[in-house]
Amino acid sequence: MVGRRDPHVDSAVKQALSVSIATGLYGVSFGALATVAGLDLAQTAALSLLLFSGGSQFAFIGVVGSGGSPVAAVTTAALLGVRNGLYGVQVAPLISVRRALRPLAAQLTIDESTAVATAHREPAAVRAGFWWTGIGVFVLWNVFTLVGALVGNALGDPRRYGLDAAAAAAFLALVWPRLAGRLAQVVAGAAVLVALALTPVTPPGVPVLAAAGVAVVIGLTRTAAPTAPTTPTTHGDAT
Repeated sequence: MVGRRDPHVDSAVKQALSVSIATGLYGVSFGALATVAGLDLAQTAALSLLLFSGGSQFAFIGVVGSGGSPVAAVTTAALLGVRNGLYGVQVAPLISVRRALRPLAAQLTIDESTAVATAHREPAAVRAGFWWTGIGVFVLWNVFTLVGALVGNALGDPRRYGLDAAAAAAFLALVWPRLAGRLAQVVAGAAVLVALALTPVTPPGVPVLAAAGVAVVIGLTRTAAPTAPTTPTTHGDAT
């Protein structure tokens, strides 16, 4: 007898595949821009394989392409990479990974895999969303990075094709349904304002961290806020 398919898992997998395709195509943009910035094919491929964090990778080649020092490029990429560690703290309890798979899970903990995983509530769907998105993005991102690096200058400016907006659009589609509550809207609005205000005056990476800090501060404030005392029930148990 064939087991019944879990509709929650199916939904997570479909979402993961759509996000993987959109983000993977975005790798063409990175590959092309990396070669324009002066990186060779091996260096470009190594960044996607080992660093595997779109924001950090673009920050790295942005500094290199503008003539910045290697130290400045690495520091900028590291600043943006801090958020992945924060994602790990949130995702680890949800997917319950065995010790042997933790290095792989850490490598696949990115914006997209975290967003898809946390968009679901059922444990099986959470795990499916994380793994399908993480692996899908990793494979397609690296494949299309190579494509972009190989065509290089022949591709021209990747923004002409709208590839620079594909991943952002996919991520926004995931986040948007979670902004229904008033608190979520306030946090998102405050984070956007902080990021916009800091972008012209701070190094790349700082606005993203500051925007994340807004959410952290608000979250800590709400956690620390005193709660009203509870009233015992008729059975003597506190609610």
